[in-house]
Amino acid sequence: MKVTTEEIKAIATKYDIEPAALMAVVEVESSGVGFNPPTGKIIIRFEPSWFKRLSKQANATITEAWNTTPFENQAAQWIKFNNAFSVDQNAALQSTSIGMMQVMGFHYRELGFDSVGAFWDYGKASEANQLELGMRFIKSVPALYTAMKDKNWPVFAYHYNGALYRENNYDTRLLTAYNKHKQNEIFE
Repeated sequence: MKVTTEEIKAIATKYDIEPAALMAVVEVESSGVGFNPPTGKIIIRFEPSWFKRLSKQANATITEAWNTTPFENQAAQWIKFNNAFSVDQNAALQSTSIGMMQVMGFHYRELGFDSVGAFWDYGKASEANQLELGMRFIKSVPALYTAMKDKNWPVFAYHYNGALYRENNYDTRLLTAYNKHKQNEIFE
């Protein structure tokens, strides 16, 4: 289900975050969509390196194609995920980021879920739930949460995407998206 402006504002208010800041992260992480329009499936990014760490059976499964599939190719992402799922369901679910905020499955416990499957079910229910997952994750990392509140995009980018965030201009893309959404009257 598509997230509404009212839901975005409510989630931002709940976490004391400016709605334009929340939308900047959504735009940069997922181009503002949580479900693939042609298929209706949740947007995913399967991470072979995490699968290798989390699965005892991964070494026999990982192929070079897994490492080179572009994120934007959701059909290929789902093929990789389904292949991994057939080898080790739990590791595949934990090794995949989902939805608008691209939260990794292995964070399920710290975000309040008893199982990674429950985490996935929650995210698959709606884009508003996906935003909630993202904000739960951000709030669980104090430096990340403070950076988002302060709109300190380089610090946010480092904690959300890792030390190599500059390679894809993650921080400057966040700033550009924030400035665009800040000018949008619906978020005033």
